[in-house]
Amino acid sequence: MAATKGYALLCLENPLLDIQGQGDEEMLAQYGLKANDAILAEEKHMPLYEDLLNNRKAVQIPGGAAQNTARGAQYMLPPDSVLYIGAVGKDKYADILKEASAKEGVKTEYLEVESVPTGKCGVIITGHDRSMCTHLAAANEYKIDHLKKPEIWALVEKAQVYYIGGYHLTVSPPAIEALGEEAAKNNKTFVLSLSAPFIPTVFKDQLAATSRYWDYLIGNETEARCWAEGQGKETRDVKEIARLIAELPKANGSRKRTVVITQGTEPTVIAVQGEDGVSEYPVHPIASSEICDTNGAGDAFAGGFVAGIVEGKTLKESVDMGQWLASLSIRELGPQLDFLFRVDD
Repeated sequence: MAATKGYALLCLENPLLDIQGQGDEEMLAQYGLKANDAILAEEKHMPLYEDLLNNRKAVQIPGGAAQNTARGAQYMLPPDSVLYIGAVGKDKYADILKEASAKEGVKTEYLEVESVPTGKCGVIITGHDRSMCTHLAAANEYKIDHLKKPEIWALVEKAQVYYIGGYHLTVSPPAIEALGEEAAKNNKTFVLSLSAPFIPTVFKDQLAATSRYWDYLIGNETEARCWAEGQGKETRDVKEIARLIAELPKANGSRKRTVVITQGTEPTVIAVQGEDGVSEYPVHPIASSEICDTNGAGDAFAGGFVAGIVEGKTLKESVDMGQWLASLSIRELGPQLDFLFRVDD
């Protein structure tokens, strides 16, 4: 049997194919969409994806928050460094995802679900606005049995850093906990992103069940405050919240937990378990005229930051890498790092 190739960084979450095309007010009205909005698709929206592909010269881009992060990290790391796991359908959209990821150097090991189509996000771009319509579909069907398959688990065992997008807490908490246990037992690095404000409130129990594994927790100021709210904490001070999270009980005592809270143009806040106070890292300024779209900057920051962790950089260097990639992201329309990777249809 051939030896299993190792990937330094393993990412787990909900893969989507983003289908981005230029639209107009007529197209928005046709599908009952707003110019600057994000919704889950209904039956009336199902023709949107083919419409974008056939009539709007749409660009097809691997999407989903952690897949964006995986792509950003791979952009900054040596070839064949990043593995991404999630669930897709058995259809042409999954084929596009696989081919696009392969071109970008991201290895994918998808669970293929025959009965449900690949998740898609249709993006209608009008001027500087973007209307996003998401059909999660197969992304909601991931099961731990796939992660535990011998050929997949062999890749898990070879990876040194695990990055979990918080959205996966809505899909398969057992898979997240399995990676956490593996990381704690073998002194590997476990990183979790809060991903969205509703995760630490609506899914607070699932989130709390994984907290003992967090070596790094990444979030923004809104997500941090939602964590405090979900835990019944009265404080809304981001620094204090970061300290509270840092001091939560931890499975692997040989690694101090590091909490990383971004705040847009305000300094990034860092709290380290067992250390007094917090550190602040100012964001490298860019001219306001250069800012096009801040949506997805957090995914880009996480990609650069985690790349720094993989390469053994200092905390400051890793934050710099994250801020640098985020600064590139906000100069472009859209969160999908399509300025780095473009795949024509």
